Amino acid sequence: MNSILNIPGKEVAVIVAHPDDEILWCGGLILKYPKHNWYIISLCRRSDPDRAPKFYKVLELLKAQGDIGDMDDGPEQFSLEEEEVKRIILELLPAQSFDLVITHDPAGEYTRHKRHEETGTAVIKLWNINAIRTIELWTFAYEDGGKKYYPKAIESASILESLPEAIWEMKFKLITEIYGFEPGSFEAETTPRTEAFWRFKKPEEGLKWLKRSQA
Repeated sequence: MNSILNIPGKEVAVIVAHPDDEILWCGGLILKYPKHNWYIISLCRRSDPDRAPKFYKVLELLKAQGDIGDMDDGPEQFSLEEEEVKRIILELLPAQSFDLVITHDPAGEYTRHKRHEETGTAVIKLWNINAIRTIELWTFAYEDGGKKYYPKAIESASILESLPEAIWEMKFKLITEIYGFEPGSFEAETTPRTEAFWRFKKPEEGLKWLKRSQA
């Protein structure tokens, strides 16, 4: 099974749309490799008096660094200008090279959330123009069958990793006890026991995947 341990070095950035996405979609990976230098950014909810403090609490518990932005996340989910999404990412992300960047897939993780899709798209394009510097890029690999079931790992993904029970329990506690999602909520019921990623080693591979996703 492919593993983050195959990545030379330990500088890893996680770029997500919302506080909790980092735990839902790759929290097990973060928990399994605490000695890596994790930098986590959320593009939305800086002004949210509930979610923003919880995000920083999660960073503290993970011994990770990070930042949060205030990109529009209104219930209407109007499409955002791509350049605006890129600008926020570059404002939040340190100007350094990474060994690995992990983000949303351009197709999203469930049907559907524009902010997830816009984030993944912007990251791939920023990597393609070297505005984000990383050896590899991974995007989350989940689907919900068009809302037929809770999001689950795509079995054909490049990387598919079942979490040890103790790691999953820690991940679940972060979702329910720190972020405060009730048992039975979408987030609690979703929290994947298997995490999955599409893996890209070259910017052109990511760009080809993006075009395929948007076809």
